[in-house]
Amino acid sequence: MNKVVAFALALGAFVNYSKAQEPVVMTINGKQISKSEFEAVYRKNNGKEVNNTTKSVNEYVDLFSLFKSKVFEAESMGLDTLTSFKNELAGYRRQLAAPYLTDKNTNESLLNEAYERMKTEVRSSHILVRIDETALPKDTLEGWTRIHLIRNAVLGKMPTTAEIANYEKLLKNQSEVSKNLKGKDSSIYKAKLNSVKYLADYYKNATDKFMDIAPRTSDDPSVVDNKGDLSYRTAFDLIYPYETAMYTTKIGDVSQVVRTRFGYHILKVYDKRESRGEVFVSHIMAAFPKNATEQDKTNAKTKIDELYGKLKGGQNFEELARQFSDDKQTGERGGQLQPFKSDGRRPKPFEDASFALKANGDYTEPVMTQYGWHIIKLNEKKGVPAFSEIKNELKTRVSRDPRTQMGRVALIERVKKDNNFKENLKNRDEFTKIMDSTYLKATWSAARAEKLGNKEIFNLGGKSYTQNDFAKFLETQMTFRSPTDVNEIMKGIYKTWVEESIVNFEDTQLEKKYVDFRNLLREYRDGILLFDLTDQKVWSKAVKDTSGLKEFYEKKKNSYLWGERAEVTTYKCLNDKVAKDVRKMLKAGKTEKEIIETINKPSQLNLSVENVTYLKGENKNVDNNWKAGVVEKDIIDEKEKKTFVIVINKVLPKTPKTLAESRGLVTADYQNYLEKEWLDYLKKKYIVTVNKDVIATIK
Repeated sequence: MNKVVAFALALGAFVNYSKAQEPVVMTINGKQISKSEFEAVYRKNNGKEVNNTTKSVNEYVDLFSLFKSKVFEAESMGLDTLTSFKNELAGYRRQLAAPYLTDKNTNESLLNEAYERMKTEVRSSHILVRIDETALPKDTLEGWTRIHLIRNAVLGKMPTTAEIANYEKLLKNQSEVSKNLKGKDSSIYKAKLNSVKYLADYYKNATDKFMDIAPRTSDDPSVVDNKGDLSYRTAFDLIYPYETAMYTTKIGDVSQVVRTRFGYHILKVYDKRESRGEVFVSHIMAAFPKNATEQDKTNAKTKIDELYGKLKGGQNFEELARQFSDDKQTGERGGQLQPFKSDGRRPKPFEDASFALKANGDYTEPVMTQYGWHIIKLNEKKGVPAFSEIKNELKTRVSRDPRTQMGRVALIERVKKDNNFKENLKNRDEFTKIMDSTYLKATWSAARAEKLGNKEIFNLGGKSYTQNDFAKFLETQMTFRSPTDVNEIMKGIYKTWVEESIVNFEDTQLEKKYVDFRNLLREYRDGILLFDLTDQKVWSKAVKDTSGLKEFYEKKKNSYLWGERAEVTTYKCLNDKVAKDVRKMLKAGKTEKEIIETINKPSQLNLSVENVTYLKGENKNVDNNWKAGVVEKDIIDEKEKKTFVIVINKVLPKTPKTLAESRGLVTADYQNYLEKEWLDYLKKKYIVTVNKDVIATIK
């Protein structure tokens, strides 16, 4: 993306889809540039309010013509034919196309819907009849019948003898049950049949006509522990169809049957409340084991009461958590837990106490859960943010959620309607003649469809989609499958093929239908070309052309000078006495090595030495004594608490830096030099003829 930002967006490349009769603003080597192309680029790169003076337009003419010359040069070099270029552009196009291949109105509605739902938390319980997404019709019918019988019973209408007998027939034909019965295993058959057969007894013995029946009838394994109770949930907590049923069902009512990827559900709504938001709390815990005795519980209560007393006496919550909390993981953090919502995933007493706290820093009296006793402190509480604050986050969450398929479904229906979609299912069903068990073994061949005559299955926008097309798609979807009805598999794949074909058809129309898409794609295209071209001609060349770089440096080396410098030795002495001894030895002509060995013989802490070459202006102590020799006065360094004796060994005049020392600057200047030469070449190669009369009309 940086390539595009740096080149295409900055320079404003724009595709020429002008009609033949459009005014021509310029020609470049005979290639015409329309007024509409130039004007759109000019306005885009200068904002909506532009300075439409002759000078500003003419200045942009030069910039634009140079930009187009670069694009033409890249094309002449074949950069647009490279596989790497095509792959990169295809990747950009997929990103650009994504927002166009869904229904924008539907997506906006989903955002608003999700936000409004986030303001309310709903408590519901559910009963699930599990059905695989790819289940055969006979299996779906069995599940659908069972969930409806259960729903009726929950509402007080018990199944008749005839209804139970009819269900039993469906059950015996169900794939898994039928297979198990043949193998003399009747456990699943009995469990499912009993869930319907004894509904009247379940209802009669139930206090809560929903939750008490759920453990006897639901396929959700967690129902044994929670009776189907999912506690309080909000948007995005549960799968979208269930979420929708949860919000659209009134308190106390049982929903209609809901289909999700897990199967069929019915749910009862027990309560709705304003969202509690999210809390960030810390806790101190006095734990007792799962099988705690009364003495265990008493000991934990005694401990938590003692800690509560220390808190009331003014002791620090975090320190007490670190020292005494039995939750060692959070204790190391002063008792901090991760922020959480009121979604029933924590013990209800703990959750309720946490959300009941009002002000940051407040803490509860001891609270008991099944895990022990807790003191809970509020660190922060957040409500539902404003829509504008979380809109982007909502977009991301919606895009990753199955509900985003609603936008795709709406798009498909619109494209069908707009493009006169016509379908001939009779020609599709001819595939039953050629589908067999080889498809389940992934050895089936699309060539089998040739005998069908390649008849049209559906037509979209005048484009015919034939039996051969479908056969090829079927072949791409082959995988090893368990024995099942291959024709039902074929029909499911057909639906996918139709949907993908419709979306792909719309994808091919984007350049024609949407000016913004067309223009932005061209900007990306030209941006990539310009990046690759400039990299070849300037950037990489400047780095790789070592001989050219060296030759350039030799010609320009007097432009890369060191300023005046001083080679300095600083003797860092432990105290004034050591400094005095150092000066005596310097006066006697002793070497640095001799001085260090002598001075540090009693202690290695007496003296350290630092050799540095300073530019003028880098060290004020050196600047104040800018001449060779021992600086006359000692320097007291307050930071290191030492006495410095400074020796200026040599003052160096301005001299050229070596290529190694100045490579960064030299390379940048060499790139500028190469670019200037290249631009001069382009201006000579590409002759620009400007139509000043047309330029004058741009307002």
